[in-house]
Amino acid sequence: MQRLIFAFIAGGLFGAGLFISGMTDTTKVQGWLDVFGNWDPTLAFVMGGAIIPMAIAWRFVPGRKPLVGGDFPTPPKPEIGRDLVIGSTLFGFGWGLAGLCPGPSIASLSYGGVGHWVFVAAMIAGMMIAPYLRVTLDRTVPAE
Repeated sequence: MQRLIFAFIAGGLFGAGLFISGMTDTTKVQGWLDVFGNWDPTLAFVMGGAIIPMAIAWRFVPGRKPLVGGDFPTPPKPEIGRDLVIGSTLFGFGWGLAGLCPGPSIASLSYGGVGHWVFVAAMIAGMMIAPYLRVTLDRTVPAE
C-alpha cells in the first residue's frame, strides 16, 4: 500500500509539472522545435529543470536503496548504438509531428481532445509492435 501511495504522489507531481511547464501544450512544444520560425526557447528551462537535478541525483545513488521497492536503475550506457539512434529518431519524429511525448500525452488525455487519444493509441500500438520489429531487425541487421 505504501508503494502505491508514493506512486500516486509521484505521478501527480509529474503530471502537475508537465501541465505547469507547458509540456502538455502541443503548440508550445512545436514552437520549441521551430528554430527558424516562431521559436519559443522556454522549454530549455523545463529540460534543464529535469536534467540538472537528475544528474546530481545519480551521484548519490551508489550504495543506496529506494525507500520503497527494489533497486535504483543503473545509469544508461554512454555508448551510441543502433538502438539509441533508431529510438531517438522515432521519438523525435513523433515529438515534432504531434508536439507530444509519452508522459505529456497521458497527462493531457482528460482535456486534449480526440488528437491526444489518437496519439496515445498509436503510441500503445507502437509499443506492442516494437518487440516484433526488434526481432526482425536483429535477424536482418545484427547489432554490433
